[in-house]
Amino acid sequence: MTSSGRIAGIAPVRHRLPRRAALGVLGGAIAAPMVARAQDAWPSRVVRYINPFPAGGATDTLSRIFCQKMTELTGQQFVVENRGGSGGDVGVDIVAKSAPDGYTIGLGGIASHAIAPTLKKGQLPFDPEKDFTFVTNLWWLPNMLVANLDVPAKTVPELIALLRKNPGKYSYASAGNGTTLHLSGELFKQLAQVDMLHVPYRGAAPAMVDLLAGQVHMIFDNIPGSLAQYRPGKVRGFAVTSAQRSAVVPDIPALSEFLPGFDIRSWTALVGPAKLPAPVVERMSMFSKKALESPDVVKAYLDLGATAWWSTQQEVSAYRASEEKRLAEIIKKAGAKVD
Repeated sequence: MTSSGRIAGIAPVRHRLPRRAALGVLGGAIAAPMVARAQDAWPSRVVRYINPFPAGGATDTLSRIFCQKMTELTGQQFVVENRGGSGGDVGVDIVAKSAPDGYTIGLGGIASHAIAPTLKKGQLPFDPEKDFTFVTNLWWLPNMLVANLDVPAKTVPELIALLRKNPGKYSYASAGNGTTLHLSGELFKQLAQVDMLHVPYRGAAPAMVDLLAGQVHMIFDNIPGSLAQYRPGKVRGFAVTSAQRSAVVPDIPALSEFLPGFDIRSWTALVGPAKLPAPVVERMSMFSKKALESPDVVKAYLDLGATAWWSTQQEVSAYRASEEKRLAEIIKKAGAKVD
C-alpha cells in the first residue's frame, strides 16, 4: 500500500459520467433558463385562439375585438379559428388537448364549463375543470328572446298565452345543446309552463338565418346577434334573460319581470390547456387586463350589449365552480335534457 492509501498496482477509480450523459446534464442546465426565458417572452410567435362557435355570431365578433387588441399590445398575431360543433364542445376539446405552451388558447365559459358538467355528464371528451387553465374572464352579456315577424304575439304575456294554447306547435332555436341559449329556452318553458320544440344548431349565426327564413319561430340569442336583426326591424324583440334590463335596449323588458327568478347570462373565459407555465399565465393575464380595460374595447363591447370583464386566475376559477353549482339546480328543476 502506498503512502496515499492506494493499493499498489491498482489504478484509482475515477467517477466520470459517460460523455452522452454529461452532455445531457449540461444541456438540461442550459435548456432550463432558455425555457424560462421563452416563457417570459410570451408571445414570441403567432397565437391560435379557438372560438368554439361558427363565424358570424356574437362570440365570434367579441373574440375578434379582443384578439385584435391583444395583437396590438403584444406585437404578435392572435388568429381566431372557428371550430363549432356540439354546443362548443368540439372547439373546447381542441384547447384541452393542445400543448401547454400558450400558443393554443381559446374561449371557454358558461356553456362548456358550467352547464355541460351537469347537462352532459359522462358524455364530454374533456374534464371541464381539470383539463384547463383558467386565465381570466372576458365578458358577460344577456341573451335576448326574439321571434320572426309571423309569430302572432307582441309582448311576453301574449307570447306565453299563445304557447299555452298551442303546446308543441312553436319551436325555438339555439346555438347547440348545452349552450346558454338552450338553457334559456328550457328555463323559460319550465317557469312559463309552456311546451316548445328545441331545434339545436351548430352556432347562433345559422340559427338566426333559419329564424329569418321562417324555419323556426323563436331564438334565445346572445344580445349582439339579436340586436343586429332587431334594430332594422327584421325580428320582434320580447325580453332579455338577465335579471335586469340591458342598458343597450332599455325598452326591452327582462324576463324576470314576468317570470320571477329568471336570470341567465352568457359569460366567457380565456382558457388554455392544463399545466400552462405560470410565467405564461402571468403575461397572458397582464396583456388581457390591458386589452379588456382599453377604452376602445370597453366601448366596442358595450355597443354590442356586452360588458368587458377581467378577473384574476383565482377569481375566474372560483366563479366557474359557483356557476356550475347554481346552474345544476336550474337544469334539474327545469328538466333540461340534451336532445
